[in-house]
Amino acid sequence: MTAENPRILLVEDEELNRTLVKAVLARARIAAVRDAEVLDASTLASARTRLAAEDVDLILLDMNLPDGSGLALASELAAGTVATGRPRPTVVAVTASVLPQDREAALQAGCDGFLDKPYAAADLVATVAEHLSRRSGQDRS
Repeated sequence: MTAENPRILLVEDEELNRTLVKAVLARARIAAVRDAEVLDASTLASARTRLAAEDVDLILLDMNLPDGSGLALASELAAGTVATGRPRPTVVAVTASVLPQDREAALQAGCDGFLDKPYAAADLVATVAEHLSRRSGQDRS
């Protein structure tokens, strides 16, 4: 994360969900979350395009997208096959699939965190704040 405001890529196929997440983050009491620039993508293909062109600190990655599983993108990022030329963004899986094996699959694919749907606005903000804070601490070292 740079000294500038953090950048979050929200990968979510449902327009209403994208709008709600952006509204929740914009109203957060935590400045790093509230001041973050939120980019969005509705498919894996558009997420890959955004990542190739944009510097992103955190990805909120829906697991079920029209063109495949978010796990594919998480795996590509973990393996370094998404050529961004920048440090790998932190990836948080966001999914309604809450079985233990689903969580384990997300972590094995390279996700750094997991957020169950449906979630409370406070849980979303806390998750984003936690991962931005971790990333900020890593950048200082």
